[in-house]
Amino acid sequence: MASGASCRGSHRVRTSALRGISSIGFAFAVLLLGTAGPGRAEHIDLKPADAAGWSPTAIFGFLHGPSYFENRTLQVETQPPGATLDLFYVRASFQKRYEQATAPVTVDLPTRSEAGARDSVTIRAFLPGYKLETVHVPVRSSQDKVSIDLSPLPNALAGVAHTYFAGRAGLSLLLKQPATVRVQNSEGGFTVILGQTAELPAAHAVLDGVKSPFVEQVTSTQLGEDLLVQVKLAPGFTKDKLSLRSFEGEDSIRGLHRYTIDMSPRDAAGAGVEQAREALNRIGSADVTGCAAAFDDALRQHLDREALARALSPRGDFTDPYLRAALKRLGEVSPGGAIQIEGGARYHPSVPLELSAAASEAASAKGYLALLREWTRLVEPEAFREEGLRSLVAPEMDTGTFGEALAAAEAAEHRCRGTAVTAGAQDRG
Repeated sequence: MASGASCRGSHRVRTSALRGISSIGFAFAVLLLGTAGPGRAEHIDLKPADAAGWSPTAIFGFLHGPSYFENRTLQVETQPPGATLDLFYVRASFQKRYEQATAPVTVDLPTRSEAGARDSVTIRAFLPGYKLETVHVPVRSSQDKVSIDLSPLPNALAGVAHTYFAGRAGLSLLLKQPATVRVQNSEGGFTVILGQTAELPAAHAVLDGVKSPFVEQVTSTQLGEDLLVQVKLAPGFTKDKLSLRSFEGEDSIRGLHRYTIDMSPRDAAGAGVEQAREALNRIGSADVTGCAAAFDDALRQHLDREALARALSPRGDFTDPYLRAALKRLGEVSPGGAIQIEGGARYHPSVPLELSAAASEAASAKGYLALLREWTRLVEPEAFREEGLRSLVAPEMDTGTFGEALAAAEAAEHRCRGTAVTAGAQDRG
């Protein structure tokens, strides 16, 4: 791997100011280096262009032994390996050279006899998900190896829940503990900055697939110790046309902190609600029984039951009223006018207490997933139907995994229809 650009000038840089180098520039350099893992150690030349000035100690250098005049190297490694290293050669508060590498690395230095008494190497190590660590090594010292133990960041983005339905969306960031959050608006969207927060793979996978009619893309970037979640709005939407509201909450069962940004167009606040209500009233018994029931059973089997129960239970999200209305409609169109639960329980939707009881077992309500599938079909444009359904029944699942579960459920429904057609033909014969 090629090293970073050298800075051989003698412009004055205070040693303490090394920690203040622009974090944006630092992150850009990290991106240029890529995500190469540990392998064969790099070899970096960090010798300054000019030698240190003469000092009386040079006369007595022989007293330090032969090593005082031998070539000098410094081995640098990190635990875990693969960290990005900023290497600064500093002489009397002047930065004489800068290189960047990936640990482990071998660094060539001037001989101890050529180095000045105030020559030192400053090593700054960064690895996504870990705290920045800085180490200083005097060039004249006998130290020839540095091992830097990196500490995990105190917080992590453990998951992401994206909900979209009827012209409104919510993006919930699920954190292991409360974070220092800043939101920066830009021309084409906004950025959520989570201080001292790492990103776990499951969260990244969900963010990568987030989309809605007014959100084109969501990306995440580790910038030093901070995590940036960047939301790019769809063409035609600006912060003036989109109402943004943020709030915080707790997922006490899993011990997670929830930071949510609610999004809805300013000029269509009530239109989506009315459209959804009309569509719900058009759903009938055929949408939740027969081969639709085969789809319902198959999709439930391909989803994590605990996650499904969490998605369909009230959690303070804008989808809560929609899910309750859908559950009530399910009872109205199901055989016998009751919500049927796996295991035999039946609840009448016209009785508030029974409807609440059914809501606590919504993940086991027969036909519920099929009804939500039909509802999103009636409400959403074709390009966003799958995302609408995913956000209702599996908001924390990445789009690829949900797509596989949905395809399996649709295949079960198609087999059911094929079996029904064959049986009908045999009956006619």
